[in-house]
Amino acid sequence: MEALLCKKLGDPASASVGNESESSSSPIEVIRNYPIPQLNSPTAVRVKVKATSLNYANYLQILGKYQEKPPLPFIPGSDYAGTVDAVGPAVTNFKVGDHVCSFAALGSFASFIVQDQSLLFGLPKGCDLVAAAALPVAFGTSHVALVHRASLSSSQVLLVLGAAGGVGFSAVQIGKVCGAVVIAAARGAEKVQFLKSLGADHVVDLTSQNLTASVKGFLKSRKLKGVDVLYDPVGGKLTKESMKLLNWGAQILVIGFASGEIPVIPANITLVKNWTVHGLYWGSYSIHRPAVLEDSIQELLSWMEKGLITIHISHTYSISEVWSYY
Repeated sequence: MEALLCKKLGDPASASVGNESESSSSPIEVIRNYPIPQLNSPTAVRVKVKATSLNYANYLQILGKYQEKPPLPFIPGSDYAGTVDAVGPAVTNFKVGDHVCSFAALGSFASFIVQDQSLLFGLPKGCDLVAAAALPVAFGTSHVALVHRASLSSSQVLLVLGAAGGVGFSAVQIGKVCGAVVIAAARGAEKVQFLKSLGADHVVDLTSQNLTASVKGFLKSRKLKGVDVLYDPVGGKLTKESMKLLNWGAQILVIGFASGEIPVIPANITLVKNWTVHGLYWGSYSIHRPAVLEDSIQELLSWMEKGLITIHISHTYSISEVWSYY
């Protein structure tokens, strides 16, 4: 089978991807005849991967800067969708030919992947497999953060930083499903229009507008006091500026640090303003709260079937092309 193998740590965007027949300085290599994984337990299921999403976390893993550092060599990849290719003798939930989606710590950048049946989610009839492959991590992160951790409600104001990125885009949509007033921050006129089309109540173009001034103006026009929930996958200076907009009793969802800077949230201000700070590492829920993840993905699949959320696919790539994205 075809697989993308990480041989060493480094920046996959800094050199062309190699293959078995050519030398390359890239840390990743496309292997055309990698062994097809075999069923490793009675309840194992092998899935023929139709599509797998390209997440920032995958990039960090290859750089060696992710929270979890797998031993080399490894096949990157997390969420995916595809068709059941083979099942173990004790599998009761799926049969060959079923369409499924799931997520894994590693391994989805390949033609086939094996997982236990308990980790797979059956897809509704007619579901777009490419769209389903992009749902678990990005939408799952936002759903767990906003619904399970922050308990976002229709009476609240949500500010989403990095709103045009994968998790930000999903947070905007989930915020609207929850009935919240959604403020989105992004860069560039095209992204602003895109976020408005999703139903964001106010969008700040950070290339030309000041975040604080723009949001305060909007809040005043709606007779709102401030932001109740901050969804932050960016970090850095933007986090510090956003804290000026938070209400007493607000919640801060720490999702990631796409800016490359880890922000400081002063404990004394957190105390005085009764803020709640939630750290959210979505991947660890599979170990500590698997039932939460299962409920979350099932609800998201239901929302997708009903048209309440939309999976936006901006680009598609072959395995050898994926790092041109960066």
